[in-house]
Amino acid sequence: MIGKKGSRAALPTPALVLDLDAFERNVARMAEHCKVSNLSIRPHAKTHKCVTIAKAQIAAGAVGQCCAKLGEAEAMAAGGIENILITSPVVTAQGIERLIALNAKMPDLMVVADNPVNARALAAAAGEKKRVLKVLVDLDVGLHRTGIRPGEDALALAELIDAAEFLDLRGLQAYAGHLMHIHDFAERREKSLAAMQVLGDQRDALKAKGLPCEIVSGGGTGTYNIDPEARVLTELQGGSYVFMDKQYHDVALGNGANFPFETSLFVQMSVVSANTKNLATTDAGFKSFSTDAEPPKLLSGAPEGAGYFFFGDEQGGVLLPDGASLPIGSVLTAMTPHCDPTVNLYDAYHVVRGDTLVDIWPIEARGKSA
Repeated sequence: MIGKKGSRAALPTPALVLDLDAFERNVARMAEHCKVSNLSIRPHAKTHKCVTIAKAQIAAGAVGQCCAKLGEAEAMAAGGIENILITSPVVTAQGIERLIALNAKMPDLMVVADNPVNARALAAAAGEKKRVLKVLVDLDVGLHRTGIRPGEDALALAELIDAAEFLDLRGLQAYAGHLMHIHDFAERREKSLAAMQVLGDQRDALKAKGLPCEIVSGGGTGTYNIDPEARVLTELQGGSYVFMDKQYHDVALGNGANFPFETSLFVQMSVVSANTKNLATTDAGFKSFSTDAEPPKLLSGAPEGAGYFFFGDEQGGVLLPDGASLPIGSVLTAMTPHCDPTVNLYDAYHVVRGDTLVDIWPIEARGKSA
């Protein structure tokens, strides 16, 4: 950690700001939820990309971390994280070489596979180094992004992995990412439990064949309070709960949802020009926020009724209600539209308690897209 004290208002902007009190409550609440639900929590580092945050989650009871990419796993391992699941297939020759090298350095690394060609390549590479690689079968439960088709295809892949001398079949992974942002709770619950049923049936099929299935990993923030009902998962992969961006804030407002998590991540910006009636320009534009969702939601510093819009690479615009103004130097904060890609735009979190900057945490896995 890079220690620093100071005033939140004096931060150089745009700045990625983490409310430490809200963050700590989010971590504790998810840990308690999983404990009561008899689940492990393996949070997704693709959300935060930060060794300090990973260690805080593990200190609260997490079994380790998920990483979406090999580069993220390398960054987490370099920071001392010892239990990692890479949730996307590693298929290139160069990637597999790096994976095997990482496996030699770590006490507990797992990877997923969804294709027999990839499984054979992993087996050959692990065999060359004569060190066992732990593998989960990645199951497609409807997202169609990765994962093998449930049923005989998945069973055959599991048998192949189990038969490989230097692969250790540990179980299954499935992620129903297409369901996480369904606003209506009843619909989200129905569809998520149906996906869990597919996963549970595959688990039972593996066990009926005498194949190991110690770990069943999946779920996410959007279904954290639904998936435990199915009694299928052994570990939950939620990630965004630590920050609660606008997408998940909107999900939390869905009918019947019970989200105890708070928004803890913000972008702080400053007004740099205000020469046009009912308009102010800030220093946070396309380069400061993810752009795959709605524009950021202003939370403080602007008059009620003001709205943010993207005004360029470096600038954001604020439309003001009639009669309102924002002088240059005004400090505004906004909720991130989508936390994961927004975090990837910054080098560090400015960590605050109230109005005081208490620390700066580096984002070690920023840009680790391979």
